[in-house]
This record gives sequence, structure tokens and C-alpha cells, in this order.
Amino acid sequence: MTAQSEINDGGDAYGYTQTLQRSIGQFASFAAGVSYISVLTGVFGLFYFGFATGGPAYAWSWPMVFAGQIMVALCFAELASRYPVAGSVYNWAKKLSGPTSAWLAGWLMAVSSIVTVSAVALTYQVTLPQIWSGFQIIGDGTGPHDFALNGVLLAGILIAVTTMVNAFGVRLATLINSIGVFVELVAAVLLIIVLALHVVRGPGELLNTHGLGSDHSFGYFGVFLIAAIASAWVMYGFDTASTLGEETKDPKRTAPRAIIRAVTASFILGGLILLFGILSAPDLSDPTLGSSSGGLQYVVLSVLGGTLGKLFLISVAVAITVCVIALEAAAIRMVFAMARDNRTPMAAKLAYVHPTRRTPTNASIAVGVIAILILVVMLTQPQIYLMLASVGVALIYCAYLLVTIPMLRQRIRGGWPGKDAGPQDYSLGRWGMAINVIAIAWGIAMAINLLWPRREVYNPEPPFHWYYAWSGILFLLAVTVGGLLLYHFRLRHRPGTLGQHVEAGPSHQARNLEPDAV
Repeated sequence: MTAQSEINDGGDAYGYTQTLQRSIGQFASFAAGVSYISVLTGVFGLFYFGFATGGPAYAWSWPMVFAGQIMVALCFAELASRYPVAGSVYNWAKKLSGPTSAWLAGWLMAVSSIVTVSAVALTYQVTLPQIWSGFQIIGDGTGPHDFALNGVLLAGILIAVTTMVNAFGVRLATLINSIGVFVELVAAVLLIIVLALHVVRGPGELLNTHGLGSDHSFGYFGVFLIAAIASAWVMYGFDTASTLGEETKDPKRTAPRAIIRAVTASFILGGLILLFGILSAPDLSDPTLGSSSGGLQYVVLSVLGGTLGKLFLISVAVAITVCVIALEAAAIRMVFAMARDNRTPMAAKLAYVHPTRRTPTNASIAVGVIAILILVVMLTQPQIYLMLASVGVALIYCAYLLVTIPMLRQRIRGGWPGKDAGPQDYSLGRWGMAINVIAIAWGIAMAINLLWPRREVYNPEPPFHWYYAWSGILFLLAVTVGGLLLYHFRLRHRPGTLGQHVEAGPSHQARNLEPDAV
């Protein structure tokens, strides 16, 4: 098989040379999506927020988020089958709309992914000190800034290590990721069984709101929407399996299945952990359940005891580690894909692929350095964690919309799946239109919910300033406007794909070296 036929295993001629190493198998592709979603990281890292805001009934947000996200995942499965190429969302938008919209989709996805790397790395602080007090390196945890400063230190160390792993090569990254995901899946199943054996109350408790929402203008529905953000923060990133398409064996079949299986497996495991975690908690009125230093980790330690409980928390730490590896891997491929098209500053350097390891080394280092710089900002603004988590996920939802909306437009015009669709392409058939519409409606609703200026999300601790509460919208505007100005004045008139990434042949050369039209 030639290099070009390898990269175009999905049936579309992108005209790129095969510079990345194609070594990812079916389980590793599935593991990439699972580790990005990472139910142990998300559920354990954000349970305290959902429970404190919505009480036990917040658990219903989990199936609600799944129902919406599986619609997006099904649309992405179609695209992953047709276009298995690095920087999936960016390259999909190129095929479905125009260059400006595609660039914005890639830009939002790249920024959000890097921001999310920093936010997820901070969850080390929620877990590691509960395993061993020695992980509380700064202070004893009781000082006003001990928690935040120590979290930044642990997160910085984690990002430095994962950056080196991703820079070394995709084989090492996927090997560690696959082992970590295997540990995570086994631990999740065992945890579900053990918690189920320690249930102390009936499922009717999941209707308990703890009286929350009585002072909200929308009643419990208002606080439930806030609590639902804890679930929305977790169940995304399933496109990772497709953004690694150029490095996946038989991506046309592997990537779509990996996307759907990753979302479904994460929903089942995460939902059961939430269910039995709430039903087995010794005392649901204990304020520690809604504390960032307690949460679901506190339930596990209380129910299972010190030794066994800490063993499960170690598996949570493993899940956080591989989650950051997957997050970085996705961010790196997005940066690389845009740089390869000469659509980033310092494009030639960021698109460089190491000749031996066949991985975008410079892009790996750049993503890691920027993620650590974001952490440095948190040294003076510790409450920025919730801001970063919300803004990062909101940007991803917006980037997804820049794919699902033009995809629907193509369906309406009869341009999707189109005449060039192959018999092996994954297809939603007659359900495609309805699923696409629901995916868009869901994406818009959750983007609004994530960006809505609420103190509980963006400014939970003093000092209280209006610009904190509005930081989600302000950040989105700044990133969008700043990105579009960068593209309009500096990037859009550049020649196309960099020469070293263009497949030999005059037809590809001519197409890829033309400046984009707007």
C-alpha cells in the first residue's frame, strides 16, 4: 500500500504525504476516546460540584448529557469513516464549509484542548493528597492557598511528564494510554461491584433535591442546569479516535466504532459509579460530599476503608494521567494539522515531524509549554479552575457546532453523504437528518448553559466581580475575535499546505499551494 493510499483509507484525497506513524490498533483507538472522556477523572473530579449544587438528583444529568452527546458522536462517526485525518474537526469543517469557518473550528478546538489539559491536570490535587498526605507538598492543606498552589505544582509536574511521553512518539503514548485505560476499566467495574454491595438506601434517593433551588428564580430546574455542567464537563472528546486517524490501522472501520463504543462505555460505567456512589454513601447530609477536598473520593474511602479505598483512588490517579496524555495528543494533532496547512504562526516548526519517531515533536512541546503557562496564571487566581473547565468545554461545544451545522446544510442540499460515498463508509441512513438536527439543538443548548454568566460556575469564591461571572462569554469573544483577526490579517493569504507535507504530483501541488479564498 502506498503512502498516499494509506492516508486516504477513508476514501478522500487530501493530498498529504504519510509522515505520521500508522501503528494504532482497534483497542488503542478505543482507549484514546475512553481516556479523553475518562469517567474516573471526570466523575471523581467533579462529583462534589454536581452534588453540592443539585443534591442526589443531579445524577439524572448523566443520562441527559449522554442522550445529547451520542447524537453528536453518531454524526462524527460518519465523518471519521469518510475523512480519517489528523485534526479531525478542522479538516471536517474544511470539507463541509469554507476555509474561514474551518480555521475557526480548528482554532477553538486547539485553544479549548490546551486549556482543558491544564484544567484536568489540576484534578490531581483532588485525589493524590487523599491517597497520601505527602502529596500535599505546599503547606498542610489548611492554609488559604495551600490547595490551589499545591494543585498547580502537581499539575505542572504531570504536564511536563505527559509532554515528554507525547513528544517521544505515538507508540509510547498509545502503549501507556492503553495500559492505563485497561486499569481504569477494570477498576471501574470492580468499584461498581463493591459499591453495589455496600448500598444502604433505595434508588428513590435519586429524586432527593435536598431542598436546593428554593431561592432560585427557576426553582430546582435552575440549579439542576448548573449541576448538569458537572456531567457536560466529562462526556466529550470522543473525536480523539478520529483525530488520530492518520496513525490508525484501517481507520475507515476502526475510528467510527471507537467513537461510539467510547461514549457508550463511558456512559454505562460512569452512570453506575454515580448511582452506587450516592446509594452507598454513609451520610448524604455530610457537607464533605460537596467539598472539593471530599467528594466521591470521600465516599470510596468511607465505604471501603483506608487500604482498599486508596487502591481505587490510585486507579483514579492513573486515569487522570492517561486522560492528560490523550488530551495533549488531541491538541497536538490539531496544532499539527493546522500548521501543516500553513495556518498557524511558526507553521514550519509546528508541522515538523521527527524523522525517526514520526511524531510532531515541536507541536508536542508547544502544547505542553502553553498548558504550563496557563497554570502559572492560577498561582494568583486559584478559583480560575472552574472558569477554565467551563470555558474549555464550552469552546469544544462551539467547535463541534462548526461541524454539525454545515453538515446539516449539506444534508439539506443533498451534498451529504454525496455521490462519492463508498459502500464501506459508516452511514446513519435515513436517520441522519433527525440525528443531525438533534445534535445541533443539543450543542447550542449546552453551549448556552456552559457560558451563562453564573457566579456558581465562574465566581464561586470571593472576591466577587462581574467580569468573573461573565468570563466565559468574554473569553469566547476574545478567542473568536482575536483568532479571526489573526487569520484575516496574517494567515489567510499564505500559500497552502507546506511543501514537505504535499504528496508528489502536479495536481496536488497546484491545489495545495493556492491561497485560500474567503
